[in-house]
Amino acid sequence: MELIIGLLSGAVGGNVAGKLLGSLNQGTLINSISGIVGGGLGGTILGAMGVGGAEGMDVAGVIAQVAGGGIGGGVVLAIVGAVRNMMGK
Repeated sequence: MELIIGLLSGAVGGNVAGKLLGSLNQGTLINSISGIVGGGLGGTILGAMGVGGAEGMDVAGVIAQVAGGGIGGGVVLAIVGAVRNMMGK
């Protein structure tokens, strides 16, 4: 369940980052895919660090997964957007 939360919040985080950082916006599809990848990575990294979801599905764990997924999604989108901009799209 933690992975699903991370993936969904990553997709949202990727799209929010795309809207906030207009020069890195790659469109809804690429923003979502980048966000999903980043959300999965963010959730996995947090889980390995023992943050979020380690004690079960409590409120703090869910919040940590949402935050980690959203931030991870935004970071991966920023990387993808910067690389694509350097390549000239």
